Amino acid sequence: MGEVIGSVAPLAMAVAVSPVPIIGVILMLLGRHARTTSVGYAFGWVVGIVVAMTLFVVVGEVARAGATAIAWIQVVLGVVLFLEGVRQWLRRRKSEGIQTWLSAVDGMRPAAGTALGFVLAAMNPKNLLLCIAAGILVGGAPLSIASSALVIAGFTVIASSSVVIPVVAYRIFTESISGILRHVEKWLESNAAAILATLTLIIGVVLIGNGIAELA
Repeated sequence: MGEVIGSVAPLAMAVAVSPVPIIGVILMLLGRHARTTSVGYAFGWVVGIVVAMTLFVVVGEVARAGATAIAWIQVVLGVVLFLEGVRQWLRRRKSEGIQTWLSAVDGMRPAAGTALGFVLAAMNPKNLLLCIAAGILVGGAPLSIASSALVIAGFTVIASSSVVIPVVAYRIFTESISGILRHVEKWLESNAAAILATLTLIIGVVLIGNGIAELA
């Protein structure tokens, strides 16, 4: 199980540093309904990660008998992530800033925040690719149901940390954290694209290497 955790941890970290959901939670924490909407957003995010991971773990288990198929899936996903990383790197200086639709976050209610968190976690194309890769790795490994559940839980904790930690910190240090959130928001706008592009490139290369090694 340790080897599987080591394989999926970088994928979870890549999910965690995705800029849009982090900027989303920061905007919610700076919005009019910060205390309630941010909790809904974090809950939706966690549920979205769990649902996506569980679905693709099941897919991996179904495909386990075909080790070659799983290896090719890793290679294909690796190529897709690598190309996406190249695209992000080339466009890293063409920052679009906080996307227009995120301006609605300021007045969001908890239900809408929950729905947004779920959609960004489970249906965002970049996150979905990472969850597919992680789920296939877990499902393709000879793990018990309990072990698979533990890996999914660990993946979810890491992937959700960048959303959940600010929400918890805000509830404890409401007054002192607002200024920090504004600084983090500005820093993310300037640097998150380059960080995410680099991680995506690295993970793409790792998946390609793993797949080729299994095919050899």
